[in-house]
Amino acid sequence: MSSAEPTEAEPTEAGRTEQTGPAVREPGRAPRPAAPVPSPLPGLAESARLLADATTTSTALVADALARIEATQPTLNAFRHLRAAAALAEAAEADRRLAAGERLPLLGVPVAVKDDTDVAGLPTHFGCDGERPPVASDSEAVRRLRAAGAVVVGKTNSCELGQWPFTEGTAFGATRNPWNTAHTPGGSSGGSAAAVAAGLVPAALGSDGAGSVRIPAAWTHLVGIKPQRGRISVHPHSDAFQGLTVNGPLARTVADAALLLDAVAGAHPEDFHRPPAVRAADAARRDPGRLRIALAWRPPLTLTGAGPDPEVRRAVTALADTLARLGHHVEEARPRYGLIGLAFVPRATAGIAEFAARHPEPALLDPRTRAALRTGTRLGGRVVRAARAREVRQHRRIGALFDASGFDVLLTPTTAAPPPRIGRFDDLSAWRTDVAMAAACPYAWPWNVLGWPGVNVPAGFTRSGLPVGAQLLGPSRSEERLIALAAQLEDDRRWFEHRPPV
Repeated sequence: MSSAEPTEAEPTEAGRTEQTGPAVREPGRAPRPAAPVPSPLPGLAESARLLADATTTSTALVADALARIEATQPTLNAFRHLRAAAALAEAAEADRRLAAGERLPLLGVPVAVKDDTDVAGLPTHFGCDGERPPVASDSEAVRRLRAAGAVVVGKTNSCELGQWPFTEGTAFGATRNPWNTAHTPGGSSGGSAAAVAAGLVPAALGSDGAGSVRIPAAWTHLVGIKPQRGRISVHPHSDAFQGLTVNGPLARTVADAALLLDAVAGAHPEDFHRPPAVRAADAARRDPGRLRIALAWRPPLTLTGAGPDPEVRRAVTALADTLARLGHHVEEARPRYGLIGLAFVPRATAGIAEFAARHPEPALLDPRTRAALRTGTRLGGRVVRAARAREVRQHRRIGALFDASGFDVLLTPTTAAPPPRIGRFDDLSAWRTDVAMAAACPYAWPWNVLGWPGVNVPAGFTRSGLPVGAQLLGPSRSEERLIALAAQLEDDRRWFEHRPPV
C-alpha cells in the first residue's frame, strides 16, 4: 500500500486488537510516537463563536481534534475512520470563507458521526468486520451537516449493527469510557459518546433504535437527544429498523445538542416521516413554565425482574428533588406499557435481519447477530406488519399518561445499572446477552416503538465515580418542551463543569 497521504477513497482505520485499537494512522505508515494529549476542544456553540470572532481558526480546531483523537486512540479507541487530510483541507476552505465574511451555524466546527452513517469516500461498516467499499454519497444528515458548515473529522465506533448497549467487537476491539477505561461508554453510539465526553470533538451524531443515544449519554455524563421519528433524516434508509431508529445529537450541554439538532433536522424527499419543524436552540433559551412531571420507577415488562440499582435510584431521586425545588409538580406514576415488548422484538430483529443480509461475508458476523438474523427472518412479513399496526393503540394507551392524567413529562432512569465493565457480555449466547441487556437497560426502548422524543440528562455519579443518567420523555413532537426543561436543569446542576480525567 502506498504511503501517500490518505484520501477519501483510502480512509484511515483504527487498528484491530482484542482490547483497544492502536493509534489511528495513515495507511502504510508506522505509528507515530505517543504525543501529549491536547486540551479538550471547546463546545459546539463556543467553537462557532470563537470562529466567527476570529479568535481561532478552523484549521487549529480540526488539527487539535485530530491530534487529540490520535493521542487517545490507544486508550479510548473511539474512532473507526479518520478523514485527516480531507478534514484539514475543508478546514482551510472554511477559514477562507470565514475571512470573507460568510457565516453559517457550524462553519469550520469539527464534528464526528457514527459508523452507521454514510460519509462519501468512506466505507459504512456499522460495527461489522470485513471489507466494504467506500460509499459514493453522503447520507442526508451528513449533507445537512456540511450545508451548515461543519467539518466531519471521522466516524466513531459502533457495536455490530447497533444491537447492544456496549461498543465492543472483533472488528475494532473495545471502545472505553473516558470516566473509567475499565468500563464501557455504552452503545451503540459508544464511540460518539466517548469522543464527546473526552473532548475529542465538540459534539457528535449518534443513532438510537433502543436507547443507543440516550444510554451512552447516561454512561458518559452527556446530553443525548432522541428526537421525534423523522425529525432527522435516516436516508438512505427511509424507515430504519422498521421505524425504530432515529439519528440524534450527543453533546456536553443542552445548547450544543440543540444547535446540532437544528443543523441536521429535516427530511429527504423520499422520507416517510415528516414532522413539522422545531426550533431547538430557541427552546434551550426558554423557560419551560411549571410542568407536571410523572416519575416512573417500574420499567416495561422484560421478564428479568430488573429494577434500578440503588445508586441509580439515589441519583434520579436527587434529580427529581431538583425539579420539585425548581417549581414543578413531581408525582410518582406508572405508565401503561402493556406488552409493548411483543411489538418491539419483531421490529428490532427484522431490522437486524435486513441489515445483516446485506453483509458480503455473513460468516464474519457475530454468532449473536446470526441468531438475530434467523429470528428476524422468521418474524418478518406478517408478524412485523402486525407489530407495526399496534402502534396506534400503543400511542393511545401510553399517551393516556399525558392526555388523560395531565402530565407534561415522564421522568425515568435512563438505565437500571451503572456502566458495566468491558467484557461483561463476552462469550454470552444470544439469549443470555438479551437477558443481560434487558436487565441493565429496560427503560429506553419503548419510546423507539412509539417514535416519540426523549432527552437524557446527566443525573450524577455512583460512589465509585461512574456516570448515570435520567430520561425526560414526552408525547409526540414535544422536543421543545423537553429541551427547555433540560436546559433549566442544566442551569441549576451545571453538569458541564465536570469532565473525565482523560
